[in-house]
Amino acid sequence: MKIADVTVWTVNVPYESPFQTSFDRRTGTTRTVLRLTADNGLEGWGETFRGTPTRAIIERCRDLLIGWNPYDIEKFRAQFDMTPFFYGYVGYAALAGIEMAFYDLIGKETGKSLAELTGGMMRSEIDVTGVVTPGIVPPEKGFAGPEVLADAAVAFRERHGFSALKVKGSHDPRLDVDRTIAIRERLPKIQLRIDPNAVWSVTDSISYGRELLSVGLEYLEDPCKGLEGMARVRETVGIPLCTNMCVVRLEDFAPAMRLGAVDVIHGDVHKWGGINAVKRLAALCDAFGIGLNLHSGGELGLSTACHLQLAASTPEIRHAIDTVYYLMADDIITKPFHIEQGRMQVPTGPGLGVTVDLEKLTHYAALHAEQGDLVR
Repeated sequence: MKIADVTVWTVNVPYESPFQTSFDRRTGTTRTVLRLTADNGLEGWGETFRGTPTRAIIERCRDLLIGWNPYDIEKFRAQFDMTPFFYGYVGYAALAGIEMAFYDLIGKETGKSLAELTGGMMRSEIDVTGVVTPGIVPPEKGFAGPEVLADAAVAFRERHGFSALKVKGSHDPRLDVDRTIAIRERLPKIQLRIDPNAVWSVTDSISYGRELLSVGLEYLEDPCKGLEGMARVRETVGIPLCTNMCVVRLEDFAPAMRLGAVDVIHGDVHKWGGINAVKRLAALCDAFGIGLNLHSGGELGLSTACHLQLAASTPEIRHAIDTVYYLMADDIITKPFHIEQGRMQVPTGPGLGVTVDLEKLTHYAALHAEQGDLVR
């Protein structure tokens, strides 16, 4: 089996409600989608994060991909090893989307699901996390103060059945902590996390981290910038720390361990450069006794299928994985996923186990052509 053609789209899919972080407010997601057509007529699909820059890198790889054997995944990684060096995150994202499409092709030719190809199906459903932002507050309720956001979080949790919630932080740590305490009072048994996206200072992270000890957080995610700052907070406060921002590639792992900076690392197929990269991260986490989870960057159905199958085949992933799939107003696959009792079913068909809706793909590609990338 050889690659005969490469087609790439960039799509914008709107959210049903805004997603607020400490650095932006998103009303939808921009994703890059690719199709590898093999010489035997099979199609392998991939999806990855970011838009125009990622698409440009994939299209630049087109001539090298034509004639490529999709089974040669490690050879592909070695040949394109310098792409992330020159292009950073979007370089990793481009390689991840291509690797995903390789696996989809392999699965379709062998009749095996991605989970079966990457270790075997250990779970048939995956616990997912609900992310609490001011966007879940009905507009008529006004400002998302602690009690207002706590009320909305209770309704949000009841609607989807989440066993874990993550509070998105802000530049106001006092407000973030008060919101988290109010949610804990209303939901005493739920797994609770808070993620300021590294906008707190080290001093504030220590001070407010001490207050959060009584909340019983599952972990505090990226309160401040950098490994040195995270290590100071962890050593001083003794609160479990998670990161998606200071350990973002395999080269970051060793210094993080030497400094004692983190307890949990968020992998991400797209940001880490592929499925195999997250599997290598899992092995390191297992060897060093570090927790592993999966980050969410606004995945549509293809990437959601990939993350679900990866979680199903990776025993080191023991936390409820992140997702914002419940925000999607639509999807580009024929049978969108559902969240029931805080869980999502793992697809079992060949490859990614989902089918692309070409009409919707074309529609949301046209929307991207009008709007441009919905990312900074």
